[in-house]
Parts: sequence; structure tokens; C-alpha cells
Amino acid sequence: MKVHILGICGTFMGGLAVMAQRLGHTVTGSDAGVYPPMSTQLEAEGIELMQGYSADNLAVEPDIVVIGNALSRGNEEVEAVLNRGLPYTSGAQWLAEHVLQGRWVLAVAGTHGKTTSSSMLAWVLEYAGLNPGFLIGGVPLNFGISARIGGSDYFVIEADEYDTAFFDKRSKFVHYRPKTCVLNNLEFDHADIFDDLDAIKRQFHHLIRTVPNNGLLIAPADDSNISDVLRQGSWSPLEKISLHEANDSIWHADNIVAGEAQFDVCHRGETLGSVHWTLSGKHNVSNALAAIAAAHHVGVKPAVAIKALAEFKNVKRRMEIRATINGVTLYDDFAHHPTQLCTWL
Repeated sequence: MKVHILGICGTFMGGLAVMAQRLGHTVTGSDAGVYPPMSTQLEAEGIELMQGYSADNLAVEPDIVVIGNALSRGNEEVEAVLNRGLPYTSGAQWLAEHVLQGRWVLAVAGTHGKTTSSSMLAWVLEYAGLNPGFLIGGVPLNFGISARIGGSDYFVIEADEYDTAFFDKRSKFVHYRPKTCVLNNLEFDHADIFDDLDAIKRQFHHLIRTVPNNGLLIAPADDSNISDVLRQGSWSPLEKISLHEANDSIWHADNIVAGEAQFDVCHRGETLGSVHWTLSGKHNVSNALAAIAAAHHVGVKPAVAIKALAEFKNVKRRMEIRATINGVTLYDDFAHHPTQLCTWL
């Protein structure tokens, strides 16, 4: 099949392109910003890239056009796809039909921590020998790539609440149909597409509706917005996580050392082991608990997950140390939401 991707140099669409190529499809793509590192990664895969959007790009005669959510009506190439009656779909829908169908999907959703938590989860499954596929909105340093097909039934995906495409205004994550679903947290974000917090809660509840009753929801015990969403209806088992022992938490952290470089992992009141790692911040302790709980759902023992996290290298541009000069450390971080920024200040 000839797959042509509009917006191919985005992290999500670029990862999708790599997987499509690995599945044996002939992949081409166009973007307004064709530059390294994504351009070089895609070219290394033998994927033809076209600079800018033009009707002429469709001379490759694709069998299907995958349109990214950054594209809208009025774009020359989009208009040419519609005028010529070419088959088209969204990235999330293509992924659901060609990669996720029939697999055990482990999705990580939430306003913050999706990339880090999904990277942790993929690494834990990899460390346990499960060889998962994954698609993550960043580059986990343990893997050096943002996406792969994998060699098992398990697939980890960063489940983004942003809308799917100009012709599908649902959140991308409603296409993924996870069996294991992490809800990290929920705040108002993406004011360009959501009118208010209730609009985001509505999309998160659509996600919860897709989780089967033999699946698992994992959520924080102390996030009132997540609690509001769950009260709208839930049909799956729920395991709550907390940074302290709480009556309704299944997993919690104990003996958190200053700087969060060490903490104990507790399950139903029993201490299972201690994580020693290079990450910092209580938000990452919460991310780790979610990853451990999700991995446990597919049979990974917490002791194995704890060992895996000791070797977790974090994600590129997530508090990534770039240099230390005269005792001053320079970090590169992707944080852009006020809550994320305040976490580090």
C-alpha cells in the first residue's frame, strides 16, 4: 500500500510513518517544516519527504492519505485530496486499524506526564522481556526512538486528548481502545480547542467508556477532576495511586527521600521494594507508581519493575542535562503549562 502522510515531521506522525514503513508499506510525506532530527530519521528509513504542501505532492498516487491534526481546510494539499476524491483518514484512525487492532493496548492519558509515564512503562515491559511496541510523543533515551512495532501483543501509547483531525474533532485517544488505561491527572489545557475544563472532562469520559470491564483503570487518589470524570460512570476495575498511604489507594509511595531519588513502593499496605534512580520530583514518583501498576496488570512483578526503573534514563528534553559549567547545571525541558513550570521553580 502507498501511504502518504500530511504533517509527517510531527512526533506522532513521524512515528506512525516509521511503523507503516516497517509494516511493508511504501511511505511518503509532506510537511511545512522538513528539518532534522525528524527529517534525517525518516530519510534513514527510506521515506521520501516533500518540503511544503502542494497538490503536486500527490503525484505519488497514494492508496491512502493520512492527514495530521495540524492540517486544516484551505491547505492546498488537503483541498487537492478532497477535490480528487482520494481516500483519507486520520493518524489516530490509521494507527487503530493497522497497528493496535487485536493487541493489548496500554494507554497513558493526562494533562501532564504522558510522555514520561509511557516511556517508563515501555521500558519496564522491555526490561521484563515483553518486547512491546510503542508510540510516544518524545524520544525515550532507553530506546533512542519514539516508535516501534514491537514483537509481542503489547503496545504502549501516549494517549493525547488533542483533537484528531479537521474532520474528526474527537480526542485522538478515543481511537485507541486500551485494555490498560492510566489517567495521570487532569487540568485545563489546549484552550485553542477546548472551551473549558468540562469539555476536556467530557473527552476523558469518552476514553473511559472504551475500556472493557476486564481491563483496568489507574488513577490518582487525590485528583478531584479525575474523580469528577469517574463519577460520570466507570465500567472497569480501578486501582488508585497516591504519594501517601490513603484508604482508597492500592499503590502508594513511602519513605520518599528529599529530591525523590529514592522511595518505597507499597501495594495494599505491603512494601515491595525501593526505587533508586536519577529522576527528581514527586510528579515522577507518581508517574513511576502508574507505570508499575500498569505493568503489573500484564503480569510484570513489581520487583522487576522496580529494578527496571533504576535503569530508566528519562526522555529527551525532559529535564535533560545539557551542560554543567562552573557549578551551574543547564537543563533542557519541554514544560509549557503553568503547572509544569511551577513544578520546577
